[in-house]
Amino acid sequence: MTDGLGLGDVYDATVGRIKGQGGEKARLGIAALMWISHSERPLKPDELCHALGVRIGSADLDGDNVLSIGTLLACCHGLVAVDKEASTVRLIHFTVQEYIRAHPELFGSAHLTIAETCLSYLNSQQVRALPAGPPDFKNIPFLEYSSLYWGVHAKRELSDCAKLLALRLFDCTNHISTKILLKEQEMYRYRVDYYDSYLFSGLHCASFFGIVEIVAGLVQMEGCDVNRGDCFGNAPLLLAAQYGHKGVVEILLGRDDISPDKPGMFDRTPLFCAAMNGHSGVVKILLGRDDIDPNKSDIDGETPLWRAAADGHSGVVKILLGRDDVDPNKPGIGGQTPLWSAAENGHEGVVKILLGRDDIDPNKSDIHGETPLWRAATGGHSGVVKILLGRDDVDPNKPGIGGRTPLWRAAEFGRSGVVKILLTRDDVDPNKRGIGGQTPLWRAAWNGHEGVVKILLERDDIDPNKSDIDGGTPLWRAATNGHSGVVKILLGRDDIDPNKSDIHGETPLWRAAEAGHSGVVKILLARDDVDPGKPDNLGRTPLSRAWARGRAGVIALLQPQAFATPSTS
Repeated sequence: MTDGLGLGDVYDATVGRIKGQGGEKARLGIAALMWISHSERPLKPDELCHALGVRIGSADLDGDNVLSIGTLLACCHGLVAVDKEASTVRLIHFTVQEYIRAHPELFGSAHLTIAETCLSYLNSQQVRALPAGPPDFKNIPFLEYSSLYWGVHAKRELSDCAKLLALRLFDCTNHISTKILLKEQEMYRYRVDYYDSYLFSGLHCASFFGIVEIVAGLVQMEGCDVNRGDCFGNAPLLLAAQYGHKGVVEILLGRDDISPDKPGMFDRTPLFCAAMNGHSGVVKILLGRDDIDPNKSDIDGETPLWRAAADGHSGVVKILLGRDDVDPNKPGIGGQTPLWSAAENGHEGVVKILLGRDDIDPNKSDIHGETPLWRAATGGHSGVVKILLGRDDVDPNKPGIGGRTPLWRAAEFGRSGVVKILLTRDDVDPNKRGIGGQTPLWRAAWNGHEGVVKILLERDDIDPNKSDIDGGTPLWRAATNGHSGVVKILLGRDDIDPNKSDIHGETPLWRAAEAGHSGVVKILLARDDVDPGKPDNLGRTPLSRAWARGRAGVIALLQPQAFATPSTS
């Protein structure tokens, strides 16, 4: 670049020098760039070294072909470096990756070569001879990458050689690569060990990766059981649907003996798995079958619609609701409807779609009495709350267990935006008590939510002294928990009673003194109408409780104003 060349010219020149080395060095340099730029994850140095040491189609791994990382780096003329922090090999700058993308002719069919290399490694005598237990990746470092990603590369580019190598791999029952693959998948994790993967066939594997050409060949073989379940009952169709492989799904559904509604793990059907993962195309294909039940639920009572709604897959929800036989109100095992689950998770688009149905019940609660509005308010999903309140038939005061209304819950969790929206409704009661007789203001004061307290106190019909069943006011609760900000806000009201005690005679000052909240004590003592010596029902004053608890800071504030010598009670 100092000679006036642009960055692209510099990389052209560097690649030219790599190729100019000739022979094995040139091959290694270009191959290293190919692997690093096309791998599915960053490679470790020993993984790259072993990958480049594989001879495609060879049944034996020759250790003499595995060079040191230093040798490989030298062949790359500075375009590749080892990231010591991450222990991976990388290109020296992101612009190298951009250069490579702009010059695909550098490597030819990169994914094809990588797939063939991975499959050759897995079919080697050394890997096939590995014992059934967990492998030692230090001795066979390329095993993990080749097991997890050979199919990803093969799906992108597939040669006849790769097909033959894949079929050879499938012939090996209970191959170690299958166990590694299953161990790393979310749907199998923590439920599969290295001894129970023998039922995961070649058709399962090809369907899992979505390799259409291999699936098409396997289903034509005599004796092919397209409905065979793996170690957890998952058939090939379910795996293809789970990962959104439309082409494979179409091939499998073309079989006359296919069972399109066969459930697998957790009683989930292919349609359920496709809906859960938002694969609209697969959902459409499956719903084209007359022998599929769109309302079939899993072990938790969740239907495909329920799951799609819970995960926010608007497109899938639209497709499912296009079926006349889909029940939009069918609840899960806990009584939660699709609308309930969408509202709980804040999926505004799904909520709008569901509310567009005439047969939807927007007030349908779960087994705990919690409605969609209640759940949206709890989670602070202002957009969903607005949408629900736009319906004339939504009850904004419908409580859950304990009499807690949507407003009560929003106040409890400090959801200021939701509180504001709910209070715009004339039919919302801001003083409605919930569990223990606590009002929304009381609950907000308990948790120190200053913003919510301010919003509630702006209401003319709010009662700032309304106590719970034990006589504790919002001020009492805020003082007890040491929420100085809330105490200040409440004392700003002319109608506040700073000396109002609970059923035990304990005032806000008494509670703050006992708990050692010096800041709150100071704020309360600044009031002329606060009685610093007011005792509880047992005659214990704020000062005596501070002495008993060893609250030095509070004692220093109260001592000058105490009317009696503190007792030792």
